[in-house]
Amino acid sequence: MPFFEGARGRLHYRRWPVRQPLAVLEWLPGSGQHTGHYHRFARALGAQHIEVWGLDTAGQGLSEGDPAAPGSIDELAADALRLAALIRRELPDASLIVAGHSLGAATALTALAALPDCAGLVLTGTPTRAATPDALVPEGLPVLALHGVDDRRAPIDPIRDWTGRQQSVGLREYTDAGHDLLHEPVHARVTADIAEWVRGVVASAVRTPVE
Repeated sequence: MPFFEGARGRLHYRRWPVRQPLAVLEWLPGSGQHTGHYHRFARALGAQHIEVWGLDTAGQGLSEGDPAAPGSIDELAADALRLAALIRRELPDASLIVAGHSLGAATALTALAALPDCAGLVLTGTPTRAATPDALVPEGLPVLALHGVDDRRAPIDPIRDWTGRQQSVGLREYTDAGHDLLHEPVHARVTADIAEWVRGVVASAVRTPVE
């Protein structure tokens, strides 16, 4: 099983390999979750030629650490950057999409400044504390935010305000859905929306400019 040394101990990561992937998506789960919860999601993306790598946060899944103390947001971002470096070493030519749910979404936003080659960002269940006016997305970077209208853990209104202030951030809302979109009845539609968006980002990146 693959591991690396993280900010708070030995961390486990999981890879769902795809032959000649169009893109690779680094998945950062939410609090209390681990990569074992995302086989369905990863396999569905794999069918669309998107390879998924996922990280078990410190204290979750097969990673070392205290489940009640996964680390500061900066430590979590450092762990995400370590995994991104491993992905880059293995798949240097694939477009890298960084994605996360809840705490993972906050981690992805924090790590973004140190990921200059990131092709896009996918956020689900983004916490209100992460969607602050200071959380600015680099100009031109494609970002997809997905959120349940009935999310009680992270109410949607602050996310609507945050995405509305960003030039390249799109928001997709799901009625009759709460916080954990990939484990709710809408999961298939959410997964399909993510796959379609990633493929669009890759297509835009390789499109030859008109002279």
